[in-house]
Amino acid sequence: MTEAGKRKATATSQPLLAFVLIIVVSLAQAGRLLVVPLDGSHWTGVKAVAEELGRRGHSVVVVIPEVSLRLGPSKHCTTKVFPVSYTKSTIDALHSKHVEMLRGNHTFLERVFGFLTSISNVTQIMTTTVENLLYNEELMSYLRDQNFDAMLTDPVMPIGVILAEHLGLPSVYMLRGFPCNLDSVATGCPSPPSFVPRFFTHNIDRMSFGQRLGNTLFSMLEPLLCKAFFWSFDGLASRILQRDVTVVDMMKGASLWLMRYDFTFEFPRPLMPNMVLVGGINCAVRSALPKDLETFVNGSGEHGFVVFTLGSMVSQMPEDKAQCFFEAFRQIPQRVLWRYTGPVPADIPENVKLMKWLPQNDLLGHPKARAFVTHAGTHGIYEGICNAVPMVMLPLFGDQSDNVQRMVVRGVGETLNIYDITAEQIVTTLNKVINDSSYKDNIMKLSAVHKDRPIEPLDLAVFWTEFVMRHKGADHLRPAAHDLNWIQYHSLDVIGLLIIITVTVVIVTVKSCRFCCRMCFRGKTQKRKKE
Repeated sequence: MTEAGKRKATATSQPLLAFVLIIVVSLAQAGRLLVVPLDGSHWTGVKAVAEELGRRGHSVVVVIPEVSLRLGPSKHCTTKVFPVSYTKSTIDALHSKHVEMLRGNHTFLERVFGFLTSISNVTQIMTTTVENLLYNEELMSYLRDQNFDAMLTDPVMPIGVILAEHLGLPSVYMLRGFPCNLDSVATGCPSPPSFVPRFFTHNIDRMSFGQRLGNTLFSMLEPLLCKAFFWSFDGLASRILQRDVTVVDMMKGASLWLMRYDFTFEFPRPLMPNMVLVGGINCAVRSALPKDLETFVNGSGEHGFVVFTLGSMVSQMPEDKAQCFFEAFRQIPQRVLWRYTGPVPADIPENVKLMKWLPQNDLLGHPKARAFVTHAGTHGIYEGICNAVPMVMLPLFGDQSDNVQRMVVRGVGETLNIYDITAEQIVTTLNKVINDSSYKDNIMKLSAVHKDRPIEPLDLAVFWTEFVMRHKGADHLRPAAHDLNWIQYHSLDVIGLLIIITVTVVIVTVKSCRFCCRMCFRGKTQKRKKE
């Protein structure tokens, strides 16, 4: 072989050799990860990380209940299913009540009562799930024998939190945030109400005096909301662990918090060293469109198409609401792909394609996508940002109304109230978002900023999860704030001492001045009397 041929062969083999070395090192350092996911859309981000870790050679075990809405087997993972004492009909009934609340004939108090009832029912199901898991001796024995390096879980419903404490595992949490700001409390992170808007207030980061007042009052109620939300889990955890413990105490021991947002979506706020931003983590999961969908969207011509989905939990709605959308879509030139499983009218518009499930991210990535009608969940919003598609948002529950505020203030979409929506409103808003170029310009700028980063969110989440697995935690990132009580954390003892010293100095100074004045005045008086 000539010298040039040898150099060419060497250059060709180097990338292959590097790839083989990476695989060998990965296998040599392969760890064992336990994953306890939460149902619904919460599973999306956790699943992406679990499957990527499994693909890289780690042993990943996913523990799920036998009854759920979306949980199921994952690629490159071992799935362990445990029996539960409730049935699929229990989940379906809860889901049906949620869909029923979409009707516009409910008063505000009825909606609030319905929301609280729904939260109570979900909490009861989750409490039962924890009991069914932790009292399953066969499964628990299997999990102990695996000698896991860490756990990955969503702590909003603390099934994994309690299990990690029970098994003594370092935890990696993935979440959007808690409605009662518990993530800030558990991480010891400052969260000033002067510029960090609270959930459900619909405030932005720049608030008027009245808004700051309301935000501050709501922040004072947050501890009560957390207590009401987690009190049943506190008692359950104390029984299982056989010691007095609270969910907040257990969460304070978490090694790492993977936060499903970044500052193209969320308003700037303080963070702690063990809080890692992985917003847009679901955007990396892509596939080619099926041929029938490719044909449908390519046939939309210059008008393009609209993607309409209300998330993983809602695929149908009351017939009168659905009729509003059918009538509105009949009046626009774009084609519409709609995830819908409800009753279908006989005169369905020709430009509408109904699907039981649709590849949302893949459709939004198509160049002919013109608008995204969404319920404003964080996964959907990030897919809209990643693919630079303007949005029409229909918030349903939870943090979605606050998510909408963050997008509207950035000029990348509009919002509608689904409870009193009309076909005319839908048509007007869609035409505005599609035809007003400012929405497209703003979302393209936001998308460019979001994508301009040194590492992809999925790779970042995987790296930090592997870090915790390798080092059995991340204690060096744990702030000393966890060792302080509320008075010490806010330096109220220091402030109190400084106030006492200041008051003492002022009092002593005033009394000294008064004493000097009296003595001076008395001396002058005595001198006059002598004269």
